Amino acid sequence: MRLVALGVALLTAAPVVQAIPASRLRARQAITALGQSQITAFTPYTYYASAGYCPASETLTWTCGTNCEANPGFEPVASGGFVGYDPTLETVIVSHQGTDPEEILPLVTDGDITLVNLDSTLFPGLSSDIEVHEGFADAQAETATDVLSAVQSTMSTYGASKITIVGHSLDSLSPGAAISLLDSVYLPLHISDATFTFVGYGLPRVGNQAFANYVDAQPTSVTHINNEEDPIPICPGMFLGFVHPSGEVHIQDSGEWAACPGQDNPSTQCIVGDVPTVLDGDESDHDGPYNGIEMGC
Repeated sequence: MRLVALGVALLTAAPVVQAIPASRLRARQAITALGQSQITAFTPYTYYASAGYCPASETLTWTCGTNCEANPGFEPVASGGFVGYDPTLETVIVSHQGTDPEEILPLVTDGDITLVNLDSTLFPGLSSDIEVHEGFADAQAETATDVLSAVQSTMSTYGASKITIVGHSLDSLSPGAAISLLDSVYLPLHISDATFTFVGYGLPRVGNQAFANYVDAQPTSVTHINNEEDPIPICPGMFLGFVHPSGEVHIQDSGEWAACPGQDNPSTQCIVGDVPTVLDGDESDHDGPYNGIEMGC
């Protein structure tokens, strides 16, 4: 099977877990369980991420069934993914589409896996040390200015000052969690009068150590939620120079949600320790459930 061959070729080529600086180890000492109220607080964003799979004609009219009914007050502004305003949460929502995990693994383990600098026009002022997955950068660039325009329009229409960016997975044509994370870096460079939150599901590694450090240094709230033995979040491999930012929440087989401090926490309670290689993963975990919610329209 092609996925297995790719996993073996890339994930056995070198150790997945690289040496961790002592400063990062010190930040990882306290893995804590989320309470039910904390878990439930993610539910509206999970449905928004899931709604990203729905046709544009349905998200623009907010008639996408259960995903839309879960946030009935949402005011859509733009589709293609979608942008709009949630009056209950008092935030602009930016949702990016994901895809089937069988299409994801080849993308994150093959093809445009080269680390490249971000476009300086879209990302002005960033250090040349910051590099990201070329395929993700190209996909984000295709929609960046449209997303920015829609967000600015929504802020103006609704007097909003909070922006929440959500996404599940990724797709070579339609952006998901990886491109949502890039948007959470991109948008604050062009919008100064807002606070930003990123909530991603099944997020692959997007960039290098400098990128992860940059994300961690920003005021944006970052949470990336992994479900059980989902193999997507351990790709591309750390031995290829890719690193997750902080903010991991790992859903255990028991149903417990564990907050894992630091970048790529190696504990078996977190994704790196629980799923050392793609062969230890289970693609069926990628779509959920996330507190009972399966991704998809």
